Amino acid sequence: MTIQKTRRFNPLIIALGILFSLSLIIVSVPLSAQSGNAALDLQNAFRQVSADVLPVVVQVNTVNVIERKTVNPFEFFFRFPNSPQQPESPQTQSFRQKGLGSGVIVERRGDHVYILTNNHVVDGADEIEVNLNDGRKFTAALIGGDPLRDLALISIDTKDNLPIAKLGNSDDVWVGDWVLAIGNPLGFESTVTAGIISAKGRNAEGQNFTDYLQTDASINPGNSGGALVNLNGEVIGINSFIASTSGGNIGLGFAIPINNARRAIDDFIDKGSVEYAWLGVNMGDLNKILAEELDLTGKNGAFIYNVYGESPAMKSDIRPGDLITSLAGRTIENSNGLARTVSSLLPDQSVPVTLIRDGNTMNLNIQLAVRTIERDGLNVNVWPGFSAVPVTSELRDQMRIPRTAGNVLIGGVVEGSPASALGLRSGDVIKAINRRNVRNLQHFYELINSEDRLEIKITRQGNDLEFILNK
Repeated sequence: MTIQKTRRFNPLIIALGILFSLSLIIVSVPLSAQSGNAALDLQNAFRQVSADVLPVVVQVNTVNVIERKTVNPFEFFFRFPNSPQQPESPQTQSFRQKGLGSGVIVERRGDHVYILTNNHVVDGADEIEVNLNDGRKFTAALIGGDPLRDLALISIDTKDNLPIAKLGNSDDVWVGDWVLAIGNPLGFESTVTAGIISAKGRNAEGQNFTDYLQTDASINPGNSGGALVNLNGEVIGINSFIASTSGGNIGLGFAIPINNARRAIDDFIDKGSVEYAWLGVNMGDLNKILAEELDLTGKNGAFIYNVYGESPAMKSDIRPGDLITSLAGRTIENSNGLARTVSSLLPDQSVPVTLIRDGNTMNLNIQLAVRTIERDGLNVNVWPGFSAVPVTSELRDQMRIPRTAGNVLIGGVVEGSPASALGLRSGDVIKAINRRNVRNLQHFYELINSEDRLEIKITRQGNDLEFILNK
């Protein structure tokens, strides 16, 4: 008789196994579906943003008429050999140089519709034409341009109902946020590209009145002045330039944050130009040598080299050698940060200033003024009109400066300043001020800030020279 054994299964284990299998099915299906929906949701967001923003982004076509003088080739090649020499009669010929860019419809007042773009798109243009997304074309007029921030405003006149862009808050943008760049690259109208915010607060060489949003959304020539928008369809930046080794997009695009352009729009419309606040200082960044000489190691801020006469800074007792660390409640990390902060404030606004002087923290109040073009000219009243640097051992050996000559030398002289007119030069070793030998850089700033009249004794190529400089 064969006895057949049968396996006995624990009902609890069976139940747990069934529940586990069901959980896998239940969980896996929604996760799969959720993944697919997320992609579709992003796609739908791109579609909606494109549909909303494309009508507010325009193509800007410009023409610059260039007059050139030419010589009649018939006279040049076929003049008789023995004929008297006479100058060839010049002829004037006009050339039409075409330009291309983009713009964003930002405001309407009556029949006037205003379009924000880059200054370099319309600067010097004799003719400006605006092409709308729907094919309509208008002749545009320049309202105002601002080369300091590379912004300009143009306008068209129409009774037609045109959409106006929604302006977002560029301060709320995060690195990694999805963005769309909309414009007319190389004349391909109404092009939309996608990417993310790659970085914030980027600086550009020669531009310290604005910082930039960096994006890897494809931007090419013709995108300048177009919109950089978030997934809410809000304009957060005005596309301005690319960094490239080939002239085309390599994923390094830069846009002016829209918050840096908001006040400019009203200034253009109301005044025809942008008004900037003025502090009145000549500044730079701390380097290691300066920081060590002035006991500022580990400190950040904008270092003041010179102060303009009759400026808000001079009236508020800001002095050469000061390190400004805060303005209007905003932390100042460097000279670019101070320039951007001042440019964002209103002229005639009174703001608090925090600075470090002689190792002590001081708090002042300053009444800003209106920046004018004249203040950027060559003839400037600035104190003291030059920068000073310590004579390091490397400089002493390189320039063959005797140890008896001095410990501080002139680093640079402001062109057009009284110091420049006196004949002070870069490389002059400052030996004494008001008959007191200059011990070091800190002592130099103490001396020039204690008197309004300086008797400066310098050593130049082994010769001692004396100058009198009045504040």
